[in-house]
Amino acid sequence: MITLSDDKARLDVARVHGWLASSYWSPGIARDLVERAIAGSHCLGAYQDGVQVGYARAITDRATFAWIADVWIDSAVRGQGLGRRMVQWYVDHPDYAGIRRIALVTRDAHGVYAALGFHAPIRPENYMERLDPVFAASLRS
Repeated sequence: MITLSDDKARLDVARVHGWLASSYWSPGIARDLVERAIAGSHCLGAYQDGVQVGYARAITDRATFAWIADVWIDSAVRGQGLGRRMVQWYVDHPDYAGIRRIALVTRDAHGVYAALGFHAPIRPENYMERLDPVFAASLRS
C-alpha cells in the first residue's frame, strides 16, 4: 500500500534531488535549488514500505492560485495511477478549496491530468513567462 504525506521531515531529499536532476524539466538541477524549492513549497511524498516512491509540490498562496510542480513517480510504481492520485490530493485538500486557478505544465501526461479537470489555458495569449537564459536554452535543445 502506498501512503501520502505532506510531512517535509519524511522527504528523502537526496532521492528527490536525483529524480529531479534526471527529469526533462530540470536536468542537472543543483541540490541546493531543490532544497530551496522544498522549503518554499507545500510538498507531498508517496511512501511504500517506508521508502519514498513519489514526490510533488505546490507553490501557492493558498487563496487564489496554486502551481503543481515536480510530480515524479519512481519507475517501480509507475502506471498505477499514483501521479493522478497525488495531484488529486492537492485538488481535494481543504487549503486549496475555492482557489480560482490551479496550474501545471506537462510534456507527456496530459491525459493523466485531464481526468482531474485540467485543460489547456482558455486564453493562452495572456500567458507570459520569463526564463533564465541558460534554462531557456536547455528547453530549446
